[in-house]
Amino acid sequence: MTLDPSAMAAPLTLAMSGAGVTVDLDLTFVVQMGLFALLVLILKPLLFDPVLRIFEEREKRTEGARAEARKMQEEAGVLLQKYERELERINAVAAEERDKARSETAKLEAKILDEAREVTNKIAEEGRKKISEQAATIRFDLGRRAEQLARDIANRVLGRELS
Repeated sequence: MTLDPSAMAAPLTLAMSGAGVTVDLDLTFVVQMGLFALLVLILKPLLFDPVLRIFEEREKRTEGARAEARKMQEEAGVLLQKYERELERINAVAAEERDKARSETAKLEAKILDEAREVTNKIAEEGRKKISEQAATIRFDLGRRAEQLARDIANRVLGRELS
């Protein structure tokens, strides 16, 4: 069958020109509508209802997962706040312990320094006593030797023994 281009152009020009389209309703149209209705009745329980149930189940699961995710996120937020409060408490306790250790260390340091000063003062005092005793001994010895030297010098100058 050959198609004539002018024959195809005629309905096209009518449709474009705004003329109405004629629809021919005959027995084939009724048969097609009956087949369509039968196909819908057969496919609805076999195809459409299961697919719609699958979509509905997927939607429920998705919403359930979203709700679970929201719940878990809220729990995570609560746990994070609890963790931060506990961390602050621990930091406060640690700061208190650190300050306590520093004060105890300062007290211990002061005690050790006081003991060292006492020992140093004691050693210095003993040293001063020894030096004083040695100086007295040396003065006494020097005094005797000075007398002896004075006699010797006087004997040599006078040329005789002094009594």
